Amino acid sequence: MILQVLKIIICIATAGTGALALFAPNAVPGFTGLTPVGGRGISEIRAVFGGLFIGLGLAPIYFKGDTFTMLGWGYIAIALVRVFSIFLDKAPDRSNWISLGIEIVFGIILVL
Repeated sequence: MILQVLKIIICIATAGTGALALFAPNAVPGFTGLTPVGGRGISEIRAVFGGLFIGLGLAPIYFKGDTFTMLGWGYIAIALVRVFSIFLDKAPDRSNWISLGIEIVFGIILVL
């Protein structure tokens, strides 16, 4: 029961992150380091970071079943690439480590 509630909270947080990117793309640099340049950059943040995260967050709630697992493996893949990037790109920023921790925790909970 509690695991299911945690999964739904994670999905809402994922969709919420997407909603922030969609409706306030200029807030994204503060938590991602991505800077939108011009209309095209803002459009990409709204569409890809916003739209994709909204869809990924809401799909498991709507479809149920293995979709929670799919989102979990997505978070685990992001975490693995982030570890690689932290060392390869020499980017051990505090925010990168925080993101890594969140991605690992979210991934594990969603896969369980």
